[in-house]
Amino acid sequence: MREVVGRNQIEPILTENREVIQEEVRTLMQQVLDSYGAGVTVTRVQMQKADPPAQVIDAYRDVQAARTDQDRMRNEAEAYANRVVPEARGAAARILQEAEGYKQQVIAEADGEAQRFVAIYEQYRSAPAVTRRRIYLETMQQIFSNMDKIIIDNDGAGVVPYLPLPALNAPRPAGGAAPGGNVSINGGQP
Repeated sequence: MREVVGRNQIEPILTENREVIQEEVRTLMQQVLDSYGAGVTVTRVQMQKADPPAQVIDAYRDVQAARTDQDRMRNEAEAYANRVVPEARGAAARILQEAEGYKQQVIAEADGEAQRFVAIYEQYRSAPAVTRRRIYLETMQQIFSNMDKIIIDNDGAGVVPYLPLPALNAPRPAGGAAPGGNVSINGGQP
């Protein structure tokens, strides 16, 4: 028994590898008995109890506890990886889809703007003065749509407020400036 145990690691002997050790001991014992001509046949060897030597039992228990902790931490890490990796892959796929959608949107908007520009250019080629005037009026409409307006007559007779009157009479925020600013147009001509 000592010879076989001495040739093997202690861990398998104390845990799962007992059957192999028992068979190895039985075979070696039978060879020794046969060489002596004892006439004895060993049919079975069974290890009842296997403990490490008393001098190292505390260290062995520490090693076992460390292995148990290692296995537990490995299982926790694998569980974490199994949870986080699919979430990260899903987030990456979502970001790629959003980016692809944004790309398609930008391309479509650029194509629309290009087509609009080409259409305006075609109109400009056929009637430059009218198209220029229309573009100017549309731009002024966009600029002045959110502002308070005051019209000043050419002859200087006075200031004529332009609707909405209640918005002009509303109290001004601190600082005295109107939220959209005031616009004055002399004579009403662009």
